[in-house]
Amino acid sequence: MKVLVTGANGMVARAAAEYCRAIGDDLIALPRQELDISDSMAIERVIGDIRPDAVLNCAAFTNVDGAEIEKQLAYDVNATGVENLAAACRKFDSGFVTVSTDYVFDGANRGFYTQRDNPEPHGVYATTKRYGEILARNTYARSIIVRSGWIFGRAGTNFLSVAHELLAQGKPVKAISDSFGTPTYADDLARRLRELAELDLPCTYHVTNAGEGTSYLGFIEKVCEIGGFDKALVEPVSKKDLSRPAPRPTSSKLACLFSERLGLTPLPPWEDALTRFLKT
Repeated sequence: MKVLVTGANGMVARAAAEYCRAIGDDLIALPRQELDISDSMAIERVIGDIRPDAVLNCAAFTNVDGAEIEKQLAYDVNATGVENLAAACRKFDSGFVTVSTDYVFDGANRGFYTQRDNPEPHGVYATTKRYGEILARNTYARSIIVRSGWIFGRAGTNFLSVAHELLAQGKPVKAISDSFGTPTYADDLARRLRELAELDLPCTYHVTNAGEGTSYLGFIEKVCEIGGFDKALVEPVSKKDLSRPAPRPTSSKLACLFSERLGLTPLPPWEDALTRFLKT
């Protein structure tokens, strides 16, 4: 399969590119400097030249707090950029898989969010990602939307991806005890993105590692347990103790209604995925 991966410098994109290469795909991975998805003419030109069988859109404006300030840039990438890709894929008959977020939900549900739940995004980041979902679906009926969250992995810069490095240096770590989600290892997510491109069944999928989910504190305590780090370095805090510009859902655990029915095996438990990550 000829696969185009966008946002090639990002954590998920790097994992996707690595997996596609490993299984023998004809891979083209382009960073923002080579393909700005907010530029519709550039998108049409590149996809028209490459003619990929599938596009895996891993490009995104992911700075949740920064989006409150750079609202237009967040919209250009997370919404308009997705629309541009969907339109070009429709024109050149390419499959289209785009990554969305658990933040499209308001966080009031302490159980699992499924595709039956209505999105209610709060904040600029979440709202622009939800717009991206809508624009993809309205632009190209073949679009596959993948909601995921609490993603960690190599080359990641978020809290879940770097906490082990801080602990290894003996630095204290603050971990929120009252926010909950379903952790997702970038390598496992990447494999599922490629599987969905192959499956080519338009739908909205929820993709996370298996398990009941956890809090940030629970995740970091598991990091300490697996990595042999000192739990005394971990300071539990409440969500309200951290003054952050953007709202975040208190609980955004995801479960998928369709994956297993379509023959897709569940991703490994997040604890197992965390063990693999820490070993790398």
